Amino acid sequence: MSETPQQQSRPDDETLSSPLPSDNLEPQPAAETVTSSATAPTAAIDPDVVVEGGAATPESFARAAQTSVDPETVAPSGSDLQSLTTKLAEVSNQRDAFQSQYLRIAADFDNFRKRSSKEKEDVELKTKCATIIELLSVVDNFERARTQIKPQGDGEMGIHKSYQSVYKQLVDSLKRIGVSPMKSAGQQFDPNLHEAVMRQPTEEHPEGTVIDELQRGYYLGDRILRHALVKVAALPEQLSPEDVGTFNSSVDN
Repeated sequence: MSETPQQQSRPDDETLSSPLPSDNLEPQPAAETVTSSATAPTAAIDPDVVVEGGAATPESFARAAQTSVDPETVAPSGSDLQSLTTKLAEVSNQRDAFQSQYLRIAADFDNFRKRSSKEKEDVELKTKCATIIELLSVVDNFERARTQIKPQGDGEMGIHKSYQSVYKQLVDSLKRIGVSPMKSAGQQFDPNLHEAVMRQPTEEHPEGTVIDELQRGYYLGDRILRHALVKVAALPEQLSPEDVGTFNSSVDN
């Protein structure tokens, strides 16, 4: 009976089939999830943040950030609020001071403008009055010539008409700038308008009535440009002999 040859084992197979030595190996602990204590607490998950495919929109992140903000950390502290209140009060006081200063300067400037305008008008009026008063003496001479000169013949009448036309042109020019004559004859004597240079005793006129106008007075608008020189009526018994003599001599002159 033949013997079945036994298969010899190879060292390699023995090595492979033998179990791994476990003397120097320590059991590995189970993996644990490491969390950092410095990590900030996460906010509650907003369902709007999670979308299909794990993507998120900017709007969802903004809503998540708003839900994670603590209102107590945003609100200012008591000291900061006090500082802001103090600064606001200072700014308000400065604004009030600047506004008051502006109003004072505006009022001063308005008063200065009105005062300057009034002074300018006064200077213009004084210059105008002085010029017109000088021209009034020329008008007086024309009026005296009209009453005293009696032209004889055609030649003298032509000369008379010539200077009277110049007189009329001058009077019309004065009227256009606001000069008007004063009517005094027959009026009651008024010291604000008239200047009495003579008193005449008469019974034909009431006492104090202007009998004659020796020099005409004029207005410039509502302003008295020149007072009128007048002769005033008086009662005969009120005049002394000296006054009558003075009156007669003045009439003769």
